[in-house]
Amino acid sequence: MRILQAASEAFPFCKTGGLADVVGALSRQLGEAGHEVLLFVPRYRVIDPAILDGAQVLSVAAAPEGVSLRVVRHRSITAVFVECPRLFDREGLYWVDGRDHSDNGERFAVFSRVLLAGARALGFKPDIVHLHDWQAALAAVFLKADPFFAGVPSVLSLHNIAYQGAFPAQTFLEAGLSPQDFEGARVGENYSFLKAGLIHADWLTTVSPSYAREVQTAGCGMGLEDVLSRRHDRLEGILNGIDLEDWDPATDSFLPQRYSGDRMTGKSICKRELMAACGLQAEGDIPLVGMVARLDRQKGWDIAQEALESRLERCRFVGVGEGDPALVEATSQWAGRHPGQAHFFCGYNEEFAHRLYAACDMLLMPSRFEPCGLGQMIAMRYGCVPVVARTGGLADTVHEQGESPNGFTAKPDDAADFGRALDRAFTRHQEMTWKELMRIGMQADFSWAKSLERYLALYGRALREAR
Repeated sequence: MRILQAASEAFPFCKTGGLADVVGALSRQLGEAGHEVLLFVPRYRVIDPAILDGAQVLSVAAAPEGVSLRVVRHRSITAVFVECPRLFDREGLYWVDGRDHSDNGERFAVFSRVLLAGARALGFKPDIVHLHDWQAALAAVFLKADPFFAGVPSVLSLHNIAYQGAFPAQTFLEAGLSPQDFEGARVGENYSFLKAGLIHADWLTTVSPSYAREVQTAGCGMGLEDVLSRRHDRLEGILNGIDLEDWDPATDSFLPQRYSGDRMTGKSICKRELMAACGLQAEGDIPLVGMVARLDRQKGWDIAQEALESRLERCRFVGVGEGDPALVEATSQWAGRHPGQAHFFCGYNEEFAHRLYAACDMLLMPSRFEPCGLGQMIAMRYGCVPVVARTGGLADTVHEQGESPNGFTAKPDDAADFGRALDRAFTRHQEMTWKELMRIGMQADFSWAKSLERYLALYGRALREAR
């Protein structure tokens, strides 16, 4: 099968969050399964120039002035970087200093158009076009009017419906669309790239079954629940997987000491070294709890801080993330008020994140909503027990009751209930059964195998229908 994947970020090329992990892993898994994958991403300043060594440089006649493509073979896929210094050679993928780039509408309208023109220039007519989030969503509209893609079905994946790409009508008109092309895409006073994509794509997915149900409700649909409800028969929730090669404590080169479920000594060493590096006071086997998340209201940093405020005598906390400047400042100040008990690292650092998962006894994810979440799966792989809100993909993967409990859960947006979940976790940490919780998590299968099967089944249905 020939598959065109398109996203605004993909690991290992560029990353701000889970979108990059998912797109990178899914593309690679498809390639390793024998499919021909062409992955389009913008060429940002942060992309390692070494990745582009030997790249084929291609001009695209239909592209705006100053736009070209760089094509490289990377592992099992062909990566195509949309190069336009004016639009993409700058600090930050989407924002800088907490503020969105003012021309994001133009940037990703150009990306959405050029990725299709690029496929034409390369003579790559795909069987499936798979688009991710609002930044690539307009390609579903452009595709419908492009004879080269006649009969090619499109899939649009919603990784986080809170980000919709809303811009004035003029942005759509300057992109070469007519008012009829984005009719129905109004959100408030603007029009949404994502909503336009939801209307025009042949199939829709979200990144967990629970989130697929939630986005059809007023509470979680963020104003798009009506269009999603109307298209419910074209909407599937497919749980993300994690890359088991990148996330494996037995082979992880970032760790001071590697370990496995059979030999856990290295986890204690990782914990001791991270606590020392962060200036945290070690008292016996006090649990170390952590957070790895974007600084955004969605992620519930304030909920974690409220729940931890009266419990730091019973644990130590380390967090890492970047995002909303006001939340960064509030979190930094909160950690600063608890020297020796809490540490916050502002920014995203891949090595620090790996070390945190390996060191921590528990990972906190008090999200107000969570489309899928990868952190809880990665944490379990590293013997770190998740304490989460019961929402979206967290509800699908973390269970406190049943035959194989693997974590602790609380009501969403409820700091008091999250605190009670922490109390249960702290109590359990002192018992012999804690190791059983760790074992269950480390043995769970969060690989891409099942997810890949479901995506391929969806692609197959889309192809049969198109024919």
